[in-house]
Amino acid sequence: MELVVGRVVKSHGVRGELVVDVRTDSPRDRFAVGERLLGRTGKGNNVTDREVTVEAARDHSGRLLVRLAGVSDRDSADALRGMLLLVDSESLPETGDPDEFHDHQLVGLRALDTDGAELGEVTEVVHTPGGELLAVRLANGADALVPFVTRIVPEVDLGSGTCVIDPPEGLLDLGTS
Repeated sequence: MELVVGRVVKSHGVRGELVVDVRTDSPRDRFAVGERLLGRTGKGNNVTDREVTVEAARDHSGRLLVRLAGVSDRDSADALRGMLLLVDSESLPETGDPDEFHDHQLVGLRALDTDGAELGEVTEVVHTPGGELLAVRLANGADALVPFVTRIVPEVDLGSGTCVIDPPEGLLDLGTS
């Protein structure tokens, strides 16, 4: 399974640096010098994949600037705008922390309430400046965003493919109207 670890937002300067929207909790590992990523451009039937190699990465005003091998000027950097940067999920190390998960481990989990009743299925992990949210497709077909914090999601059991959600009053009611 491929996982998005970043997206090229735009070029920076005239030497081919790229502003990357980071979509990983481990940017220093994913964008380390020498790391090989899959770069994907296009949409639908017009998708093109190519391997890219990180030559340099640095923080600049709260953003990550990345230089890729073979991208040495503004024009070639501009051509990569919108490129998704992906890794194979099999290449990711275990987190070592039982309360940390990779996004792909959470997507597809059955969401249960504290009594074990089926609420729906986790369809996506949404990363926001305020923290992570689980997008849950409820049994009635509606979607709900659930803050991924221990107080609201007290249990994740990858072995059984479930997570328990203890929502505050009204959190899931939006999806029932």
